[in-house]
Amino acid sequence: MTSTLLCQSLKTLPIQKEMVKKCPFPLVFFVLIGFLILGSSPLLVEARSKAHKHHKKRGSESKKDSPVSLPTPPPYYGSYQPTRTIFDILSFGAKGDGVSDDSKSLLAAWRAACKVGSAIVEIPSEFRFLISAVTLQGPCMPQLVLQIDGTVIAPSQLSAWPNNGLLQWINFKWVQNFSIQGTGTIDGQGSAWWGIPDIQSEKFSGKSSKYIPSTKPTAVRFYASYNVTIRDVAIINSPLCHLKFDNCGGVKVLNITISSPGDSPNTDGIHIQNTQDVEVEHSTIGCGDDCVSIQTGCSNVNIHHINCGPGHGISLGSLGKDNSLACVYNVTVQNITIQDALSGVRIKTWQGGLGSVKNISFSGIQVSNVRIPIVIDQFYCDKKRCKNQTGAVEIEGIKYDQITGTYAAQPIHLACSDAVPCTNIDLNDIQLEPSQTARGIQQGLCWNSYGKSQAPLIPSSINCLQKSGNLAKSMRKSSHPKKQPC
Repeated sequence: MTSTLLCQSLKTLPIQKEMVKKCPFPLVFFVLIGFLILGSSPLLVEARSKAHKHHKKRGSESKKDSPVSLPTPPPYYGSYQPTRTIFDILSFGAKGDGVSDDSKSLLAAWRAACKVGSAIVEIPSEFRFLISAVTLQGPCMPQLVLQIDGTVIAPSQLSAWPNNGLLQWINFKWVQNFSIQGTGTIDGQGSAWWGIPDIQSEKFSGKSSKYIPSTKPTAVRFYASYNVTIRDVAIINSPLCHLKFDNCGGVKVLNITISSPGDSPNTDGIHIQNTQDVEVEHSTIGCGDDCVSIQTGCSNVNIHHINCGPGHGISLGSLGKDNSLACVYNVTVQNITIQDALSGVRIKTWQGGLGSVKNISFSGIQVSNVRIPIVIDQFYCDKKRCKNQTGAVEIEGIKYDQITGTYAAQPIHLACSDAVPCTNIDLNDIQLEPSQTARGIQQGLCWNSYGKSQAPLIPSSINCLQKSGNLAKSMRKSSHPKKQPC
């Protein structure tokens, strides 16, 4: 009788029909017991429980309210699996009290996890970890994860930083197939830095026996790293740039928050240089400089669904400083909201530079109280006066499509080099009106810029591009230097 019941119940289980049909009782009994054991394994229950534990919502102090609603990002499934090994920095001696220096504990946890495939370095929630300048170095085993659910803070006193030409606070070097994720915050505590010049000579602090560092550090920097993902965390109050990628490839930034005051100098949100194959999406960035800054050596960059402001907008450059070669191509910026910013979408180059900026697309840009929404500035200068030079980085193939909203000073400013005109500029469906706070409104400017426009164009001064047919005549009159290939 018992054998018969077991055979009937086995018909509902995912096993071979032939096995159920023959149904030798001893074999069936052990198969059934196996299914029962696997279904109620304490190890699996514990692993599932731990996965839930690490999906707490970030507190309101870590994320600021977005003035616009962004499309819902892809769901965060987490990285916790029963096969992963977790290296909690508390287990390596970290105090998590926000006072004790936990840098050595973080480094110890990193070095241990680096040797293990699919490992997790865990910074747990409800703790504050004071971390001094560190370099977390690879190469490591694949699929390493830094899980930040707590708060990581930088030293708040300038005298606590080493004076050795420091360029970054948390530096990742030579890592591959690596992720940062979690519900926590990386706080650069940069307010003490914002009132001093960017670069200064060593100067003695009267209240300390140490020197003030001569260089402001970037909060989080990746160097020579590939297939890197940063998602869900907040990076706030950096002394300088918040997140930088240098000589990297295969970068994805998703659903992060970057925040610092609008008057914090040179606190770029995301800075990308010499890096290819980049996607930045579904994030909120407010800072004292460019929300996203794209520098020389970048290509195949896709930026979309970003809420930017305050700040200086989305910028390419500055490029070509000190007569250097600058090459940027294949950049797409789309579905962006920008408010209370100096610029909207901008390309800025120095006089005398070499190289080219090509195949750039700005589309679906919504601006609100932005000083100048559309900018090309080939006379960029961050000093009171710069030397006039004839050379310039070539700008070609720039598309502006569906850019709407309000401006505070000027709707469009295309100031292209006298010697190297901007060519193949497309303006399509640009509708901009003065904001309520606008003062001293200027007409749209198109200087030595060639291309085509398509209505609607509001205000009418936006329709200022020169026709491409006049370009040959202009070029014959100029004696611009030979183009430098990128």
